[in-house]
Amino acid sequence: MRLRALSSVTAALLLTLVSADVQSQSRGYAVPRTPWGEPDLQGTYNATDLQSVPMQRAESLGTRDTLNDAEVRERVARRDEALAHDNSDEFTLEHAEEFANKFPTVFWGGVAPPPHWLERVKHVSRIASIVIDPPNGRIPALTLEAQKAAQERQQAQAARRKALNGIEAEWTTDRSNYDRCISLGVQGSMTPKIYNSATRIVQGPGWVAIQNEMIHETRMIPVDGRANISGAITAWMGNSVGRWDGDTLVVETRNVKPESSINGQPLSSHGVLIERITLADANTLDYRLTVVDPKTWTAPWTMRMPIPREDAYGFYEYGCHEGNYALSNLLSGSRAEEKRRTEAGKGSDTTR
Repeated sequence: MRLRALSSVTAALLLTLVSADVQSQSRGYAVPRTPWGEPDLQGTYNATDLQSVPMQRAESLGTRDTLNDAEVRERVARRDEALAHDNSDEFTLEHAEEFANKFPTVFWGGVAPPPHWLERVKHVSRIASIVIDPPNGRIPALTLEAQKAAQERQQAQAARRKALNGIEAEWTTDRSNYDRCISLGVQGSMTPKIYNSATRIVQGPGWVAIQNEMIHETRMIPVDGRANISGAITAWMGNSVGRWDGDTLVVETRNVKPESSINGQPLSSHGVLIERITLADANTLDYRLTVVDPKTWTAPWTMRMPIPREDAYGFYEYGCHEGNYALSNLLSGSRAEEKRRTEAGKGSDTTR
């Protein structure tokens, strides 16, 4: 019954999203075609300009999905302040802690890059939130089962931090997937970040490759209508299969590892991610992601990002593991702190 209900919800959502796509395409833009006749979405798209857009809309805005002039000016002012702090001469590695206390939105501790590495918005968006459905731009509540599981995870994390007693990490597993350069998951790989927010799309007959700059993810997606694989096989990015719906690429992803979160929550074995990707115009990728998981959220929800094309963007290899000095330094620093505490304890015993 649950799977039948899930299929019904998914079908209804797809009908709604198809209607939205038809409306956007009716404005007159003709999506180009590849030599083999499929819609050509290829290019490099940079989400940095959406960095200031929150995932969820402020409750005070209700169903209003765009900011007014005064609200945009506030967003611009916050951007300008952050940019000034990025370039501040006050930052030095020797005084990083003091800088973090003064400018916590710029530098936030041991795994943060130097502030001048950060990329900031150039063209501030009026979009009120990345979430567009429900109409209030708010992610639906967790189910009671998911709330209980989230509380248990929080308690386990708190107990672990207490057991570490101020030590940063006993091993790599004490740090996040992000710190460990493992994966940001499907959602996190597409949304804007502190830097390296580009996505590149490459196509071949029957296949679409979606490459995310951070953290070095590439999904090879067949678009030949094949079914998804067995739920017994899970992966950090799940397993994706696609198809063409007019000018829109529809990608269905299942089998996401529970350690790979969607908005901070694990996707259940019943969960499915539905991406709809097309060109709104020659310079804008219209990206939509609908999350359907009745075991985790009380209703489906959809996010949308109009991502600007930037084919001149310098899309370089994101050598996260090779350059992950933060993790090795956290571990070596933790061992050094343990040694210091042990030696301090021996000294105390000697003086008694």
